[in-house]
Amino acid sequence: MVRPAQLMLLVLLLAFVLSAVPAFAQAAAQQPAAQPQAQTAPAPQPPAVFPQGGKIGVVNLQQIAQLSADGKASTAKVQALIAKKQAEVAAKAKQMQENQNKLQQSGALMNETARAQLEKEIERQRVEQQRFEQDAQAEVTELQTQLQGAFQERLFPILNQMVQEKGLHVLFSGLDAGIISVDPGLDLTLEAIRRFDAATASQAAKPAAPPAAPAAPAAPAPKP
Repeated sequence: MVRPAQLMLLVLLLAFVLSAVPAFAQAAAQQPAAQPQAQTAPAPQPPAVFPQGGKIGVVNLQQIAQLSADGKASTAKVQALIAKKQAEVAAKAKQMQENQNKLQQSGALMNETARAQLEKEIERQRVEQQRFEQDAQAEVTELQTQLQGAFQERLFPILNQMVQEKGLHVLFSGLDAGIISVDPGLDLTLEAIRRFDAATASQAAKPAAPPAAPAAPAAPAPKP
């Protein structure tokens, strides 16, 4: 029987869709009026019948991340954080640009002290924005890492269950294994998505745990 730890070795490192999110600083610098839609994996075809006696399976982890409810929710969280940070960067950039315009248009009319103060303020804003972008990039990367880890923790037990039920010897990540050709019936991606979505829905439907009962008051000390 294949254990979860063994499956972690058999399935190569998850090529999670969130890793394809562009670097924050690059995305913030572009600031397009309308964000182009992210490229998605081609829609999978209806699953073929798994061959009787098959001992090898293949899954497309990128499709699982892109098409499963869990993966979509994780991607939305990262995109929301990026959008928030981009808006904050844009606001800071606007403030600095206003001061740069002021210096360019009116700098020659300012006295030496006022001009020096404005130049100092622009430099402060430049350094502050650079640090903010670095911190924002780190925050986005941290969220991506957290979501990737949580995604794997929820997905891998389902893949391991499929390995056990089908008696597989090995389960490959199709994008990472260098597979040239494979029997369509060995592709278990759609089944993995279906099971993953069912587990996600089941977990969401569970009632919240009731609050813990308050501790009983301590017994009064005996009177002497």
